[in-house]
Amino acid sequence: MEKLTPDELRGLFLFERLDDSKLAWLAEHGHVERRTAGTPILTEGEDATCFFVLLEGTVALSRNIGGEIVETNRTDHRGSYFGATQSYLEADIPSKTTYQMTVHSITDTAMFQLPAADFGPIIREWFPMAMHLLEGLFFGLQNTQRMTSQRERLLALGSLSAGLTHELNNPAAAAVRATAALRERVAGMRHKLAMLASGAIDPKTLPSLVLLQEDAVERVAKAPKLQPMEASDREDEVADWLESRGIQGSWDLAPTLVAGGLDVDWLAEATAKCPQATAEAAVRWIAYTVETETLMNEIEDATTRVSTLVGAAKQYSQMDRAPFQVVDVHDLLDSTLVMLNAKFGDGIEVVKDYDRSLPLISAYAAELNQVWTNLIDNALAAMDGRGTLTLRTFRDDGFAVVEVSDTGSGIPPEIKERIFEPFFTTKAVGKGTGLGLDITWRIVVNKHHGDVRVESAPGRTTFQVRIPINPLKAQ
Repeated sequence: MEKLTPDELRGLFLFERLDDSKLAWLAEHGHVERRTAGTPILTEGEDATCFFVLLEGTVALSRNIGGEIVETNRTDHRGSYFGATQSYLEADIPSKTTYQMTVHSITDTAMFQLPAADFGPIIREWFPMAMHLLEGLFFGLQNTQRMTSQRERLLALGSLSAGLTHELNNPAAAAVRATAALRERVAGMRHKLAMLASGAIDPKTLPSLVLLQEDAVERVAKAPKLQPMEASDREDEVADWLESRGIQGSWDLAPTLVAGGLDVDWLAEATAKCPQATAEAAVRWIAYTVETETLMNEIEDATTRVSTLVGAAKQYSQMDRAPFQVVDVHDLLDSTLVMLNAKFGDGIEVVKDYDRSLPLISAYAAELNQVWTNLIDNALAAMDGRGTLTLRTFRDDGFAVVEVSDTGSGIPPEIKERIFEPFFTTKAVGKGTGLGLDITWRIVVNKHHGDVRVESAPGRTTFQVRIPINPLKAQ
């Protein structure tokens, strides 16, 4: 069995401050283990029997999250440790008694191994006061992080749900209003048909009315969007023309006809094709047609908007999709903007500077959406309701780069190095938990093997996220 000498153990940063007697104990109770590339070292869920210190090679650490194997870290740093890292705890909690992750050898590796049953008790014996402090810190931080993470998720879910509900309410309400109005107009059309059946309208005029109806429908589809003053002038012109022809309710009919793209010239040509006695009936028939078509367009627009929002929600949550997939980063950004739209307000301008030639990337899409949510939400908070949010994408060698910039007050230089620390926040008490950027860092750096950078000055703060386009090559 291959052993290390006390002097060799002193060369590892974990043991460099130990005295000779402790190093001798470690040398006696531990030994060197070797693994070939591609073989497992330990498996999540198995009994935590060994403490490992990396001597040579590269290892990858992964966890089973929701049935998916997710790589959390990869290292070749000599002295890195893993395995039964909490064997020093007195309580038999799961993180002490079972491995909390799986470790594989990426290359041929050599490790110093200690039995957990020996290592845990001797650490408590050597460092009794430190053990009390570590246990208190461990359990206190574990409880705090659990409660804070739950609160963070609930707040994020509540915020997104409120925003989505608000966005869905507008088109849904518009569809309900348009449907109610359409019911009235269809009833009016039925009344006109009843008049035709009773002989009140000359059947000979029906072909002309149908042709006018079809022509009006085509004009509705092509009707230009008028400015308020221009629309008002045309309505006055149409109303005066209708009144001069003795048509009742001209001021009620004019807005409908103008909205459908009909003007005096078209109306004059249309009524000329009908007998004088039926001019008013023809105009009202056309008005019903225009309003019915307009209302159906409104319903179509509203329901399309609802469908788009639902699609954005599914894109954001990645519902019914594999966690790891090939995605267009622009689709993820756009779905996040839709989900956060209620937070923008009138004072925020959104600028998209997308490089559409950017290739698709392999990524955990739902988790990248969480990254965009955190960065955009922070940018909105920094601008306090007024400013410009810029989303920019481009390619830099083997990376897809996403930049989120805002025109807020910036990050003070003295805290810039701390912004990715867990629980560190610059927001007022009760406004933030300090986990958003920590989560962002772990998703981008640990899970996607990318990078997060920040540049900040008053009036311009930019977070840059770099995701490998080809993860295998990037690793």
